[in-house]
Amino acid sequence: MSRKCSITGKRRQKNNNVSHSNIKSRKFSEVNIKNKSVFDPATGKTVKVKLAAATLRTLDKVGSLSKLTKKLAK
Repeated sequence: MSRKCSITGKRRQKNNNVSHSNIKSRKFSEVNIKNKSVFDPATGKTVKVKLAAATLRTLDKVGSLSKLTKKLAK
């Protein structure tokens, strides 16, 4: 399974590690993915999803999974 947020689609970023002599080598910044069970009051069901930590904080702010997906769809 890939390290990808199931709601926002966030995945790892490609970056360069730059040395003092300006030699660039590839490095990757991984996304902080958490497996969570989230209750959705609109459907009345608990859903297991892979979420980024930033998405989880946004979910706490918005209130529910269905509201978050509507907000991101705009």
